[in-house]
Amino acid sequence: MRRGRAALAIGLMAASAVVAPSASAAPEPPRLADGFGLTVMSQPEWVDDNHRTFVFAVASDEVPNPTLLPGQTAGQHDIMVTLPADYDSAERYPVLYSLHGNPDLPNTKANQQMAEQATEDEPLITVHPNGVRSWYSNWVNPGPVGPQNWESFHLDQLIPLIDANLSTIPTRDGRAIVGHSMGGFGAFHYAEHRPELFSYVGAFSGGLDLLNQGVRAAVIGTSVMEASGTPTVAPDAIFGSPVWPLDGVWNAQSPAQHVESLRGMGVALYTGNGGDLTVNPVQAVAEKIVQDTNLVTSANLTAAGIPHTFVDYGDGSEWAEGCTGKHASLPCLQADMNHYVDLIMKRLERP
Repeated sequence: MRRGRAALAIGLMAASAVVAPSASAAPEPPRLADGFGLTVMSQPEWVDDNHRTFVFAVASDEVPNPTLLPGQTAGQHDIMVTLPADYDSAERYPVLYSLHGNPDLPNTKANQQMAEQATEDEPLITVHPNGVRSWYSNWVNPGPVGPQNWESFHLDQLIPLIDANLSTIPTRDGRAIVGHSMGGFGAFHYAEHRPELFSYVGAFSGGLDLLNQGVRAAVIGTSVMEASGTPTVAPDAIFGSPVWPLDGVWNAQSPAQHVESLRGMGVALYTGNGGDLTVNPVQAVAEKIVQDTNLVTSANLTAAGIPHTFVDYGDGSEWAEGCTGKHASLPCLQADMNHYVDLIMKRLERP
């Protein structure tokens, strides 16, 4: 009898050892369905054990062959998504689209950190799409790389895919956009072209003025340099010829001069001045150039009577600990993101 009881006890212990892990099993990331011209090439996978951020990949018929940075896979786009800490599929959440600069990837630790820290206590989904050297535009002369319709990919395909597969508030009142550097250009470019999609737009050190010769040089540089993606493309691939009088596309697509469609939208600009020019002069000069474009954009917004937030933090010493006022200073960008998320969550519809 005692042997029977002992065997039963051992059996129960073994059974509980098998059952216990399932009771505390990690949540599975969402499964995504194809649609809107996108094919899901790899389903979401958590990037770490915090189970807040996942990465998935799609193929797009609008950008079937994106140029590539190291670590990227030909013919597909990695997308990184950060969910609220207490994400519940029974609720609906606003979405922030965050556009990276160049050369950068959507799924970096820095981008993950920025999103997770800024949204730690907020019911907000953050989406980082692939942008490579896109300048977030439908290219004029893509040449041998084939169609590079990035605006159509992001606005007409990715946004509907996210809304169809995640628990979002799929309206203008539940959607904001922001970007860094080239991504800041992209955020304003998208918001100006499709104001019905976004209730708030922001730029962190965005190159917002295509009439600025420094920004034109940056666009051309990202086109022809292998460090910005391979294969390289022609200098006129994105916006056509930059030389007057053939530069009509550059002028027409410049966010700084076309702010009128932002009326009624929340608008925020963030920039430094480059700080000490003797330290990391390339990043210092880059920030000084974009500061000039932000000053032009702010002046045009003011002239149009469009309210906006303009944070010009100079050398960064009073903006955030470790912020240097340079173009890719992570402490500056984290402070920008923290501030911007606070702004948009006062306006966005929320659960």
